[in-house]
Amino acid sequence: MDARVNQFRVESGGWQKLGAVPDTDGVNFALFSAHAERVELCLFDDTGSIETARIELPEYTNEIWHGYIPGLKAGSLYGYRVHGPFDPPGGHRFNANKLLIDPYARELVGNVSWSKAHFGYDLESADKDLSFNDSDSASVMPKCRVIDSSAYDWKADRGPAIPWSRTIFYETHVKGFTQLHPAIPENVRGTFEGLGDKAIVDYLKSIGITSVELLPIHFFPDDSHLIDKGLRNFWGYNSLGFFAPASRYYGPRGMDGLRDMVRALHDGGIEVILDVVYNHTAEGNELGPTLSLKGIDNFSYYRTLPDDHRYYINDTGTGNTVNTSHPRVLQMVTDSLRYWVEEMHVDGFRFDLGTILGREPEGFDQRGGFFDAVTQDPVLSRVKLVGEPWDIGPGGYQVGGFPPGWAEWNDKYRDTVRDYWKDTDGTAPDFATRLLGSGDIYDLRGRRPWASVNFITAHDGFTLNDLVSYNDKHNEANGEDSKDGHNDNRSDNYGVEGATDDAGINAVRDQQKRNFLATLLLSHGTPMLLAGDEFGRSQLGNNNGYCQDNEISWVHWENLPDSAEELRNFVRQLTTLRAGQPLLRRDSWRDGMTVTWFNAGGGEQTREHWQDEGGTTIGVHLAREDLQHTDGIWSEALILFNPHEGPVAFTLPASPSGSWACVLTTAAMEAAMEDVDRGADEPGVFQMPGRSLALFRPE
Repeated sequence: MDARVNQFRVESGGWQKLGAVPDTDGVNFALFSAHAERVELCLFDDTGSIETARIELPEYTNEIWHGYIPGLKAGSLYGYRVHGPFDPPGGHRFNANKLLIDPYARELVGNVSWSKAHFGYDLESADKDLSFNDSDSASVMPKCRVIDSSAYDWKADRGPAIPWSRTIFYETHVKGFTQLHPAIPENVRGTFEGLGDKAIVDYLKSIGITSVELLPIHFFPDDSHLIDKGLRNFWGYNSLGFFAPASRYYGPRGMDGLRDMVRALHDGGIEVILDVVYNHTAEGNELGPTLSLKGIDNFSYYRTLPDDHRYYINDTGTGNTVNTSHPRVLQMVTDSLRYWVEEMHVDGFRFDLGTILGREPEGFDQRGGFFDAVTQDPVLSRVKLVGEPWDIGPGGYQVGGFPPGWAEWNDKYRDTVRDYWKDTDGTAPDFATRLLGSGDIYDLRGRRPWASVNFITAHDGFTLNDLVSYNDKHNEANGEDSKDGHNDNRSDNYGVEGATDDAGINAVRDQQKRNFLATLLLSHGTPMLLAGDEFGRSQLGNNNGYCQDNEISWVHWENLPDSAEELRNFVRQLTTLRAGQPLLRRDSWRDGMTVTWFNAGGGEQTREHWQDEGGTTIGVHLAREDLQHTDGIWSEALILFNPHEGPVAFTLPASPSGSWACVLTTAAMEAAMEDVDRGADEPGVFQMPGRSLALFRPE
């Protein structure tokens, strides 16, 4: 500290609003810690390198340490030093030599520059985390910045509020999606501003996307073990600040660039959904660094083993688990969510390892504190809420177990559809259920078909192109001997591993891509498309690109084959059909829709047909009497599926209108139609090519 240490006086301030809250006369600071003995606020110069003041917060109310600094302004940089017992066996890891990040910090300046000083214990000690490290970490820590959120002019921005039944999620990455885009100015590629560029917004609109789901944009560090291997944390599932944006995505306008992005997407009628990670933090287990919560009140913020508080419950597989059973920790999470909705205008959230948030000491509980808090919250209950319904803890697989009001990633859909298009015997019954919204899982307690978020691919796993191009993962670039990533990919290379010039193999692959995309966008539920799948993006067989901040994971936009634009146009056709036909995007289980399944012989499916494991060529007839076949709206439709390698002659059921018209097929359009226009009493035959889907409407 320099001689300016005494330039500030401190008043008691208030405890009601946590974090650094500026007003016209100063800044109020408030920090929760139930077990601290005292808290020091450290102020820094504009560079963050010189500590200019160290001020003890004077008051302690309801386990909140607080103080008000008159004369301090928005833009000031700060951090905390928290004093208390260093008692790892008792769950306490206070070490005032460590500068700590405010959990409520709205912005972080600088990065974590890994060193031994980050650790509360001596790395060389035989006692490991039971030892004490008195080296100061301030010089290698990011600093918190006081932010006045009211300074930004949102210009009457409002989210588009897309109804669930019309929603199409598009999972993407701020940097990966824009870094190589030729229409985006180079100085904003890979940034929030780049994602809000008109070229991106227009593109998303052109392919029928309603809601962009962004991989984590909360502040996160690059893991030290990745840096040692010349890699980076690309995905971002290792949050350090729940209120602070990841500054690595800043462009020339800094944090305002994020707000500009949200506004630009909203102006284009597109929602912004954030993938959020409240289940763990970047501080790891007992051998991890002390960066924030661990040094503020480890015992309150994290779940520790009940019989040995030195160690952490690790239901996340990342070393620690955030303790949302504690009311102040639960408050931190819900305050963060409300901040992103109310002050950053986002439209919803996808919760990574969401089962963790519903986990109480006795196990997962859909009436647990977090779910109850969100369900009754007047802000959060109105936005889109999507859970990843699994973790690695006991009873951690909870697909269908989330409460009403929530949607869920449905991995049963992913696995079944992948198996079906590989023509796996016995998949027809489950495929039929998944296609119609997984009512076996979601038709209860007033939940709607949209509760099933259907996906074929996601950031974690093969891209769609690689799903039909590789039998095995190829993760050598990750430096883990390809031991990382999924082994159960349910993929097929159709004869050659990876890219090939074989026209026949490429034709099969292209057709399978169309089959997957058509199934996804014609299924009831909420479809989620992985960015780039609409034109065949590849990661060269890497199914775990979490550390590949390079051209393996970035979306390539140039020098694409002709098949890429053909596939993209096919997706446009599908999203247009889905948007225009209520019959294809069911909103309620009680909409009066009649569903009839047929076999290739033209008869209705019987129990014996469903039990025939090889009988995977099936068709479904959808009809709703309340939809009049006028103004282009269909009151009925017929969808046929043939996953077999060879062709099948499918006898079409009778149409009340007299004949069927083929609207879309995943095979070549010259596929034969014989006598399809016959009368209702004399069904026609559709010569259905192998590995194909066909959609019909009445003439």
